Amino acid sequence: MMNKDSFLDSGHTPSLIAAFLYFDLAFMVWVLLGPLGVGIAKDLALTHAQKGLMVATPVLAGAILRLVMGVLVDKLSPRKAGLIGQVIVIATMLVAWLRGIHSFEETLVLGSFLGVAGASFAAALPLASRWYPPQHQGKAMGIAGAGNSGTALAALFAPGLAAAFGWTNVFGLAVIPLTLVLIAFFFLAKDAPDAPKPKTLAEYLHVLKDPDAWWFMFFYSVTFGGFVGLSSSLVIYFNTQYGLDAKTAGYYTAACVFAGSMVRPIGGMVSDRIGGVRALTFMYLLAAILLAIASVGLPLPWMALVVFSGAMLCLGAGNGAVFQLVPQRFRKEIGVMTGLVGFAGGVGGFYLASSLGYSRQVTGSYQAGFLIFAALAVVALTGLSSVKTRWRTTWGAAHLTGARI
Repeated sequence: MMNKDSFLDSGHTPSLIAAFLYFDLAFMVWVLLGPLGVGIAKDLALTHAQKGLMVATPVLAGAILRLVMGVLVDKLSPRKAGLIGQVIVIATMLVAWLRGIHSFEETLVLGSFLGVAGASFAAALPLASRWYPPQHQGKAMGIAGAGNSGTALAALFAPGLAAAFGWTNVFGLAVIPLTLVLIAFFFLAKDAPDAPKPKTLAEYLHVLKDPDAWWFMFFYSVTFGGFVGLSSSLVIYFNTQYGLDAKTAGYYTAACVFAGSMVRPIGGMVSDRIGGVRALTFMYLLAAILLAIASVGLPLPWMALVVFSGAMLCLGAGNGAVFQLVPQRFRKEIGVMTGLVGFAGGVGGFYLASSLGYSRQVTGSYQAGFLIFAALAVVALTGLSSVKTRWRTTWGAAHLTGARI
C-alpha cells in the first residue's frame, strides 16, 4: 500500500519532471537576448537605454502572455497549453535563425515572441501543482520552478557559442534541445484528474477583488522580478561596468543565476517546514541589503559576483516561498493565480532590466536602478508584516490546512 504522506507517492513524478524540463528550456530562450546582448549591441550600435529595453522586452511580453497562458491552462489543460507554447517558441527560434535580426526594432519584435517562452510558467507550475496535496506544495512547486536554472544555461553557453558561430546561429542551435524537450514533454506530462472546471471571464476578474491576490502579485514582482531582471541584465552589466568580455561576463552571470535558480526548491522546502511568511521575511531583508551594497559599484568584479550571488540566493528562495503560499490560499484558482502572479513577476523583471539601462544612460551609473529595487524589497517586507497575522488566523489557521503559513 502506498504511503500518501510520502512526497514521491503523493503526486505524479513524470509530470513533475516534464514541468521542470519545459520550464528549464523555455527560460533558457526567454532570457537569451541578455547573454547575446553584448554582440547584438555591438553589431547594431545600440545605446545603453536600447540595450536595457532589448533585454527587458521579452520579460514584459512574458508577463502579459502569462495571463493568456493562464486562460489556456484553464480552458484546455496545462499539458495542451504547454505543447502549444513550445511549438510557438521553436518556430520563433527557426525564423530568427533563418531570417536574421538586423535592427533594434527587430530585436523588440523577437523579444515579444520570446515572451511565449516566459509564459511557460503559467502552464508548468499548475501541471505540477495539481498533482500534490497542500503539505507538499512547497517541494513540488520548488522543483518545477527550479526550471529557472534555464537562465543560467543561457548565460553559461550562449556567449561562447556566439563567439564560435555568430550570435544569429545560437537561435538555430537552441532549436535542438527545445525539440528534444518537446518530445519528452509529450510523453511524460499528464494532467491531474481533479482539475477545476473552466472559469468565466467574470470569475477571472473576481479573484482580483481579493486583496490577497494583489499582495501575492506584489511579493512575486520583487522576488521573481529581481531574479529575472538580473538574469537578463548581468552579462551586459559585467561587460559595461568591469570591461569583461562577453564569454567571461556570461560565466559570472551564470554563477549568480545558478545560485538563484537552484535554491528555489530549497526555498519551497524551508517554507514547508517553517512557513512561507517567515522564510520570505528573512529573504526580503537580506536581498534589500545586498542590492544596496551592489548599487555602489564595487571596485572588483569578484566582489560584485559574491554580492549578486547572495542577492540571487535570496530572490530565488523567495520565489519558492511565495509559491508555497499561493496554492494554500487559492488552490481552486491556481491556474488563473499562477498567471496573475507570474504576470506581476514579469512586470517587476521588466522594470528592473529597463531601469538599469536607463539609469546608466541618464546618470552614468547603475546605482539608482539597484537602489530603487532594494527599496521595493523593503516595501514588500513591510507589506508582509502587515498581513501575516490575518493570514495565520484565517485561511492559514492550523485547523484549516496542514501546511505551515
